[in-house]
Amino acid sequence: HGTLKFVRLLAFLQTALDDPMRGYYVAAIAGVTLTVSAFLPWVVVGENNLGGFPGMSGVWIAGLGLSATVLAALSLITRKNSRHPLLVVGLLAFGILFVVERLMVRMATERAWATEQASALVGSNTSQVSIEAAAAPGLYLGLGSSFLIVLFGLTIVVKRASNPYTEETDDDV
Repeated sequence: HGTLKFVRLLAFLQTALDDPMRGYYVAAIAGVTLTVSAFLPWVVVGENNLGGFPGMSGVWIAGLGLSATVLAALSLITRKNSRHPLLVVGLLAFGILFVVERLMVRMATERAWATEQASALVGSNTSQVSIEAAAAPGLYLGLGSSFLIVLFGLTIVVKRASNPYTEETDDDV
């Protein structure tokens, strides 16, 4: 029974590799990964996890990831090109994650420093334990998948195909 599943998986992979629109499988997987990254922490400060879905940027990243997945799936189903919209979705997601990373790490470090200073003043403690904010796996996963979507979207610009859309075949013959 296990070998039957393995054979089916190999058959699916062979079909996907033979598909002329096989790049859209990569875009669909990157869209799912981008959506998943919205639910993971983006910045870690000590024991605290920051970023992700409850915040507005997390909602945007989840929406953009779902949009990329839907665009890639629709392209596979309809055999129509959607690289331009995927490029825009990827650029938006990458921009949001890049800006969030810069701002969130800085704000979290400043907040940890302020908390440390306040507790040192109240407790008359002069110990300086430096707490640094670090990017978490969710941020790296989101940046990587959005970069992959951007690269896939850029293939239409780099390739410069004479006809960026697939030719329709006459099914009535």
